Amino acid sequence: LQEGDLLVFNNSKVLPARLYGRKPTGGRVEVLLTDFISREEWYALIGGRGIREGLSIEVAEDLRVEILEHLEEGRFRVRLHSPDPIKALDRHGKIPIPPYLKREEEPLDRVYYQTVFAQMEGSVAAPTASLHFSEELLKRLEEHGIKRTFITLHISYGTFKPVRVQEVELHRVDPEYVKVSEEAVRAIREAKALGRRVVAVGTTVVRALETAGYEPFEGWTDLYVYPGYSFRVVDALITNFHLPRSSLLFLVCAFGGREFILRAYEEAVREKYRFYSYGDGMLIL
Repeated sequence: LQEGDLLVFNNSKVLPARLYGRKPTGGRVEVLLTDFISREEWYALIGGRGIREGLSIEVAEDLRVEILEHLEEGRFRVRLHSPDPIKALDRHGKIPIPPYLKREEEPLDRVYYQTVFAQMEGSVAAPTASLHFSEELLKRLEEHGIKRTFITLHISYGTFKPVRVQEVELHRVDPEYVKVSEEAVRAIREAKALGRRVVAVGTTVVRALETAGYEPFEGWTDLYVYPGYSFRVVDALITNFHLPRSSLLFLVCAFGGREFILRAYEEAVREKYRFYSYGDGMLIL
């Protein structure tokens, strides 16, 4: 990185979105909040029988989950009833660590599966490229004249949805809430005007910036980036090593070129780099 380059981070905060409660009959139920709608409303995956609209699931004295709508199979729209839903989730929920880790939440996940600048609650997964950045590293970057700004994209469980179609163009990604502020847009415009690079830290930042362009934006994005996409804003990308057949890997291939990225992955496997959420990262210039 060079003096004047702009790092753009996702400041979304991971919530303990896995809940365990009981139906009025006493049956135990697991509720996994998957997609942020608002502080009170979410999409959720709920297992078990007898889950229907109007059902109330008691998690704790200060937290109840109401089923508002059955969407498909085990997916529902729900409302959290609590004086402060976010604080109640923090007390009673568990961090929904990625399924490929194949384990339950551990105490260290509350610390390490969260960025040092996480601020806006709403994600069910961490923007993992940012996990490499400590307070000390951010200070060193600042001392070297590297600028930074933040966007918000609340990561949903759909991030882990594998691509199952043969033609990648037919895949669809789930909509996710995004906010790109006037302050962020101003920083991006200033960097571009000075001939400096806009460096997206993570694929979520790429999707946010490419959705917004050069104007402030708040809303939902279902932008799906795959090889052939023309990037408008992002000049460089910091990202982790992703699962095969994932929209995240397609985005990285679109940015760096398929053959180049696959060679990098082969090198990573050969040299035993760590993959996925707690793994190593790469800078693509």
